[in-house]
Amino acid sequence: MIVAIDGPAGSGKSTTAKELARKLGYLYLDTGAMYRAFALKVLQEKIDPDDETALNRLAEQTQILLRPDAGGICVFLDGKDVTDKIRAPEIDRLVSRVSRVKAVRDRMVELQREIGKNGGIVAEGRDIGTVVFPQADVKIFLVASPLERAKRRLKDLRAGGIRISLEKVLADIEQRDEIDSNRKISPLKKAEDAVEIDTTNLSIEAQGEEIYNIIKQKGLHFR
Repeated sequence: MIVAIDGPAGSGKSTTAKELARKLGYLYLDTGAMYRAFALKVLQEKIDPDDETALNRLAEQTQILLRPDAGGICVFLDGKDVTDKIRAPEIDRLVSRVSRVKAVRDRMVELQREIGKNGGIVAEGRDIGTVVFPQADVKIFLVASPLERAKRRLKDLRAGGIRISLEKVLADIEQRDEIDSNRKISPLKKAEDAVEIDTTNLSIEAQGEEIYNIIKQKGLHFR
């Protein structure tokens, strides 16, 4: 079985997907982490994010691996653990720009489909149910108010020792929403057969339980 969870930044995808994967005994596939890792390399190599030719070449030379960890996953970029580095604010602002390039998305989708070819995964991102796994058994689309999403992101950043204002985080989220929803390649949108859940006033536990109940209502079996 494949569970696809999509939604904008801060809607609760990552934490909910990790918890659901743990409960089901499935692999957690954080597709956003793969794009973040690539964005980090773009930053490190000082590549112009608008230079598609350079981005295409860089994508071909980049290796990204996801390995299960007690807390979810560890992200390796060209053999180096970059799990913490990819959550920096500068990556937040860059990732949507590089992920809209077709060659970059094609490469990431190829890797993601390889990981999920045998099922048994909970995958989260922005185009999982529409592009990566359109055949997913369960499709969920999470939403929440921009302010609530900014508060969640601010909490994560401060927990990581990053000092930034709520206003700045909110502006970054609104800008990313605009880019993600209007890009030509794989824009953020709800799959026609996805179930929408507003997480603004829901705890992570409540989100996971609601999705778990949807799976049971569908009569699907999992290991």
